[in-house]
This record gives sequence, C-alpha cells and structure tokens, in this order.
Amino acid sequence: MTDVVVVGGGPAGLSAALFTEKNGLDTVVYDTDETWMHKAHLFNYLGIDSMDGSEFVEASREQVEGFGVDLAESEVTGVEQGADGFTVTTEDDEVSATYLVLATGADRSLAEALGCEFDGDLVDVNLSMETSVEDAYATGAMVRDQEWQAVISAGDGGAAALDILSKEEGEHFHDFDVPADAE
Repeated sequence: MTDVVVVGGGPAGLSAALFTEKNGLDTVVYDTDETWMHKAHLFNYLGIDSMDGSEFVEASREQVEGFGVDLAESEVTGVEQGADGFTVTTEDDEVSATYLVLATGADRSLAEALGCEFDGDLVDVNLSMETSVEDAYATGAMVRDQEWQAVISAGDGGAAALDILSKEEGEHFHDFDVPADAE
C-alpha cells in the first residue's frame, strides 16, 4: 500500500506529488504523457520567462523523481474507494492508497466512477480540492470552467497536497523552506 496515488502527470499532479513525497508520504504518479502541456508554451508562469511546455514537463518530472516519486507511465482504468482507502487499477497493476489525487485535465470519468458530486459539468471540491469522497481530491480543468492555466493547476495540486499533509499531521501543515534547507 502506498500513501498517495496521483492520476495525471501535468502541473497539478506533479505539484501534488512533489509536496507529498518531499514531506515523507510514499507517492506514485500514473500518467500516459498526454498532458496539454505538450501543446503549450509558458510565458505567464511565475518565475519562467519562456519555456516550451514539453520542456517544463520534463524538468518537473526530473524534480519530483529527485525527491523519490515513483512515476509510472500507465493508464488508470479504474478507481474504487474501500474501507482502507482507494484501489487504483491500471492496465497492468492494482495499487492501494490512503489518498487519491485526480489530475486528469478535463477528463472527469474517474471522478464520476468514484461517485464524486458534480456542480454541473465540474467536479465539486472544497477550497483544499477535496471532493465529496473523503480523501479523494480533484484538480485543474476538471474543477474549473475554462480556467486551464498551468500555474492555477499547479496551485490546485499544492492545495490538495497540503490538505493531505495536514490530515497526516493532525494540524495545519506548512511546507515552508528556508535557505538552510537547500544546503
């Protein structure tokens, strides 16, 4: 059993994975490498003057792998909630996790299969990106009508991760590094 399964390897999914793994939660990301970022070019992402979307994805993957995230290039074919968390099924495997982060762009099919509540066409989430299914989070385009920006999606992933980490700590969790942490 792993702590966190993230479905989707774009800005939201990789941001969530970075925060959770960096702070001690075993995290696996399942991704098919079909992120919209491969069609994008970043001019409006804070801290980046100009970067091809595919280059951004590659740099982000290297960063999360550096923290120990397991990146699996595999399609998730199903998700179910059980008494002890979630079971995520792929074409080749099945893994159990305490927390689930859905970061599949506008594809809401896994959220629908899980039984998440919707507000119109959007997955209904709270401010921490948690769905109506406890410990399941939805991020990015599936929760925002036409607000499909990489920086917004990354923030959604970060919000989900901080909520997961807060639950694990039993109090509000802060992921705030200082220069000494980089040494």
